Amino acid sequence: MLRWALFLIIFLQFSCSGQKQPKINGVSLVASREEIVQEHITEVAQIFANHAAVMPFGFIRDTLSPEIIFDTDRQWYGETKRGAMQYIGLLHDNGIETMVKPHIWIWRGEFTGHLKMETEKEWQVLESSYEQFIITYAKMAQETGSELFCIGTELEQFVNHRPEYWNRLIKKIRTVYKGKLTYAANWDEFTRVPFWNQLDYIGIDAYFPLSEARTPTIAQLRAGWQKHKSKIQELSEWHGKPVLFTEWGYRSTDQTAWKPWLVDRHENAPNMNGQVNATQAIFDEFWDEPWFAGGYVWKWFVQHGQAGGAVDNRFTPQNKPAQEVIARVYKMYK
Repeated sequence: MLRWALFLIIFLQFSCSGQKQPKINGVSLVASREEIVQEHITEVAQIFANHAAVMPFGFIRDTLSPEIIFDTDRQWYGETKRGAMQYIGLLHDNGIETMVKPHIWIWRGEFTGHLKMETEKEWQVLESSYEQFIITYAKMAQETGSELFCIGTELEQFVNHRPEYWNRLIKKIRTVYKGKLTYAANWDEFTRVPFWNQLDYIGIDAYFPLSEARTPTIAQLRAGWQKHKSKIQELSEWHGKPVLFTEWGYRSTDQTAWKPWLVDRHENAPNMNGQVNATQAIFDEFWDEPWFAGGYVWKWFVQHGQAGGAVDNRFTPQNKPAQEVIARVYKMYK
């Protein structure tokens, strides 16, 4: 309780100053096939983002496979260690801080939260393979001076079935990386993560269902947030840890806030107003909260001129009205 009380006092001092509290105003930077150049980072800076999630990838054959393949010549440049280091260097040169957030991709896009082994031997192989994967990038995060490191992304079954492994892994990460740590829990997983007290941020991929309306209003969306927000705040207060939305975002399509996690390739017509309203509502609900640290919008492509636009119904806010909302709010909380 004392730790949380001190944490709250510090944040209230900022709040009472009459100025907007600085937040982590981030983008989730999508890996590209080649090196990034200054113009790619200039576009990030122009929306007043002060953080970027850099996401190297490891690959698994299916949810029952224990071997993670990573940092190979067959991967896109930005998915590898070399590529991630180049991204981080250029971002830092532009005054943009970074979170290294390694991801696992299971063949055909199966949900990583279902990754679960059937035998003790397979669990041990997975644990060894994951440790190699995550320690490689923790060392890279330390070498590049990255400000945050994410120890895993949406791995509910792995976490729930092997809690002692994760306790040991966090200690090993701490020996090679000296920055801040988080874990990216899925929106329906975050209350059951057993190791929040060992990390610096409670990380949530914030795809919470808010409204079934075709084009939800800001008021409807804010009302939909209340039951989720109370649980998030309670967990923050219980652990005395700030909350970080390790991913947040909405598609520019109908019913964008009904099941925001959907990544299917449906051809429904774009709905820019829904994306704008959902973006404004998440800012209205969270960015003024003293226990909330900020978040990383999903997702931002380095080839800005070719991303998003008026006919795109996917997540990226690029070249859409939602981009203007993000730039305006990020500027207020920079």
